[in-house]
Amino acid sequence: MDQIINEDTPLYSISSAARMLGISVHTLRMYEKEGLFLPHKTESGHRLFSNRDIERLKCIRNAINEMKFSIAAIRNIYSLIPCWDIIKCSETERNNCMAYNNYGKPCWSYDHKDNICKNLTCKKCAVYVEYSDCHKIRDSIKNIRK
Repeated sequence: MDQIINEDTPLYSISSAARMLGISVHTLRMYEKEGLFLPHKTESGHRLFSNRDIERLKCIRNAINEMKFSIAAIRNIYSLIPCWDIIKCSETERNNCMAYNNYGKPCWSYDHKDNICKNLTCKKCAVYVEYSDCHKIRDSIKNIRK
């Protein structure tokens, strides 16, 4: 059976992704450790990257190189994505949610135990998938109403 390839299909090794982005493998691992992205991992632990991952990483690189954002600033921006509104958490779930009650890390960096996200895979979650594009993040911030 043929596999359907789309923008989320893991296609590239870490060394290929690093080469495509003009950065080192070490830098990619650091971005992962900092919670900026979630790579696909094989059963043996090898990281694989999809086209969506590459686009997210291009966005991160642009923020660092062109806009002079620090990694901490990017983490903070990701932490401001209103995941609770996107996922439609109840007030009780929000009150028990580390991502809602803290800042500085994107929601996909937390261990979700007692909320709606405990049964979701962060890599496939609308918050992670839909906000891999820099323009989407900017547009959502522009649309915040008082």
